[in-house]
Amino acid sequence: MIDPELRRHALAARGFMPEVEGDALFDAACSLRGDAARAPFVEIGSWCGRSTVWLGAAARQQGTVVLAVDHHRGSEENQPGWEWHDPTLLDAATGRIDTLPFFRSTIAGAGLEDVVVAVVGESPVFAACWNAPIGFLFIDGGHGVEPARADYANWTPHVMIGGLLAIHDVFPDPTDGGRPPYEDIYLPALAGGRFEEVSATGSLRVLRRVR
Repeated sequence: MIDPELRRHALAARGFMPEVEGDALFDAACSLRGDAARAPFVEIGSWCGRSTVWLGAAARQQGTVVLAVDHHRGSEENQPGWEWHDPTLLDAATGRIDTLPFFRSTIAGAGLEDVVVAVVGESPVFAACWNAPIGFLFIDGGHGVEPARADYANWTPHVMIGGLLAIHDVFPDPTDGGRPPYEDIYLPALAGGRFEEVSATGSLRVLRRVR
């Protein structure tokens, strides 16, 4: 179970991950054993660091690090005029969303700067530079079709045998939410035969790489 103080910091951060899903994320990462436990964790889409606290706590317990990848400009649904827009996240100088200061404050307040490495940039750009095994991959980036497909194609091949793939906002029922995490990440991962499902908690799915 995550340390109560770290849980408090996670819940105080802005974000869209319910506590029960955060706990499931932490438990899944802590369940890794062997080489998968020691390999880096990668989070695609960190927003203000809410889920990153749960992952950082697990990484510390496993003796590894989290690479938190986010351009911190928000996805399409976070922009002005869209449903999930938060005007308090706008940078007054640029008029654009900038969640990086909030992310840094969250991670510093939780005391996790030694295990969380912020990678500020586009997921596909960083993926093109990455060529190492991943023990735990958490995809919670752009929820449009193209971003979801790109994250699946670019990052899942790096999950090592025995490693885990976690996907957020998986909604089998289309009346519950957007489709790309379900249709363009979750279903292809299972259909491809490389992953099998380990757990389902709310909209969080955890899959293990088996081949």
